[in-house]
Amino acid sequence: MTSHNTTRISLWSGPRNISTALMYAFAQRADTKVFDEPLYAYYLSQTKAKDYHPGAKEIMASQNTNGETVVRQMLTDQSKPVLFYKNMTHHLLNLDKAFMKSMVNLILTREPKEMITSFAKVIPNPTMEDIGYKAHIDLITYFNAENIEYVVLDAKKVLLNPRKVLTQLCEIINIPFHDAMLNWPLGARAEDGVWAKYWYANVHKSSGFSKYKPKIEPFPEHLNTLLADSQAYYQKLKAISIG
Repeated sequence: MTSHNTTRISLWSGPRNISTALMYAFAQRADTKVFDEPLYAYYLSQTKAKDYHPGAKEIMASQNTNGETVVRQMLTDQSKPVLFYKNMTHHLLNLDKAFMKSMVNLILTREPKEMITSFAKVIPNPTMEDIGYKAHIDLITYFNAENIEYVVLDAKKVLLNPRKVLTQLCEIINIPFHDAMLNWPLGARAEDGVWAKYWYANVHKSSGFSKYKPKIEPFPEHLNTLLADSQAYYQKLKAISIG
């Protein structure tokens, strides 16, 4: 899982899944450099998502839109002993997944009712292509076929006991757990993508993993079918999550 003595961690997340908090946690490590969704501009440039994602033009101007070039950069950067790439699973599109053999691959999921409720506040009519549950299962199918190791994280388990789950995760990755991963300074980070102003308000108000609280707001009824479809995929992911 390592190359040139560099451990390359790729988090494959759905949106609204505490992925930014995990990125911030790894950013507290002196041995680690973090990267915020390097494939976002590529994804927007290739899909209709550019028509409804806030700040799409600014995002595409801020990053390389060539997905293959971005992957090469991910595989060749040696700026720190540990590199943490926060990625969205649906950003992969049709890229050759073979590069994942050189990565420590983490899958981050979240209970769909909570995730979709949150996501719909920014993008009111999401589809399965927007939220990544099917993409996660497709990715696991690929990993299993290619004998690529992976770890599944459930956002709720992380929030209920971040020390336990992160300690277990670091053991699997074969890096030491650092207490510093549990807290970070309030506010934005230099590594934040230009889209942070649309999505990161909550994490910028935090200085650590928030205590888990069930969502009590009503679920948007027009997304009930999407919820049912997502639950079928999520239950498979939940069953193999660590923690």
